[in-house]
Amino acid sequence: MLKTKWLIILLLLTFGLLSAQNWKTFGKELTLKDTTLISTILANPYAFIGKRVLVEGTVVDVCKKRGCWMELASDKEFQSIRVKVNDGEIVFPLEARGKLALIEGIVEKLEISKEELIKAMKHHAEEQGEPFDSTKITEGKTIYRLKGLAAKIQLD
Repeated sequence: MLKTKWLIILLLLTFGLLSAQNWKTFGKELTLKDTTLISTILANPYAFIGKRVLVEGTVVDVCKKRGCWMELASDKEFQSIRVKVNDGEIVFPLEARGKLALIEGIVEKLEISKEELIKAMKHHAEEQGEPFDSTKITEGKTIYRLKGLAAKIQLD
């Protein structure tokens, strides 16, 4: 009888702890089980281009206008990777900032000319309500990002 009571208490505590972790799904369900470190992807992006990966990190920024992208902190300091989704397919909430996220997506490489970068950075600044100085951009850039397919964010 005593063992049964303890088993019930243990089950209730376990269920309570699991439900306290309020994970919300965005897009499709995650299909991958093993995560890849963001730093590993950024250290050797050519090995991952076109591949589906699962990454984990803290959300450091979210598109304020449409929720169409978010920036995920790497496991290494001063690194991050952008997760971009098609507008309207997934909408990342602003309250995701500072929260833990699991993101499944395909690694993409973007070659951006100077002109395209100026246009994109101007658009980004407008979305964020920040000033923009195009003279600071002197050349194009190569960007590695994730095309987001599925996400789970631990919202409180």
